Amino acid sequence: MKARILIVEDDPALAELLSWNFEGEGFDVVSTPDGEDALLLAEENTPDIIILDWMIESLSGIEVCRRLRRNGDTKDVPIIMLTARSEEDERIRGLETGADDYVTKPFSPGELKARVNAILRRTRPGATEAILTSSEIELDLNAIRVTRAGRNVALGPTEFRLLRVFMERQGRAQTRNQLLDAVWGHDSDIELRTVDVHIRRLRKALTNPGEHDPIRTIRSVGYTFEG
Repeated sequence: MKARILIVEDDPALAELLSWNFEGEGFDVVSTPDGEDALLLAEENTPDIIILDWMIESLSGIEVCRRLRRNGDTKDVPIIMLTARSEEDERIRGLETGADDYVTKPFSPGELKARVNAILRRTRPGATEAILTSSEIELDLNAIRVTRAGRNVALGPTEFRLLRVFMERQGRAQTRNQLLDAVWGHDSDIELRTVDVHIRRLRKALTNPGEHDPIRTIRSVGYTFEG
């Protein structure tokens, strides 16, 4: 069953970016810019985790957090607060109000996804799939291990993350920009051709002579993973 995430963010561009990233990770995403609406959505269908901006419409994120913690149905839902505030006393205030974690803008979607998954591994172990499989290839997120037809595949950290993105989005065409955002982060200074370099490394590690190459190049578009 998909993990349900409620994103409360009044910056349309950021809300869209976060929704796109988490939907790509397999989450059931609900988004609103409004604090009052967030409280109603959380009560109607309790999410597994909430990403809550400090400055939002109608109610502040701090007040929304406070009310969520007072509600018996939502008091235990993990909350990650987003804010442009970096002062220590403001971070402490957010945590004391009931937030479980705190991310200061600007941040990369990759960092936020890592924090969300870390919390869900503790609070809802089934929400993040521990093992991804595709035909002969198996990726174990807990052991950080990849096998193909039973043999171990040695991958570097970047190739491991790249393979994870491919396997989670199997059969869907991915542009170089999409892969760059998912693996290196939206604000990364990495050049697009770096994506091609790491894909070549991944192909070489995954595919022995005579084996099917699971990564297909789509001319003028990018790549797709077909297992």
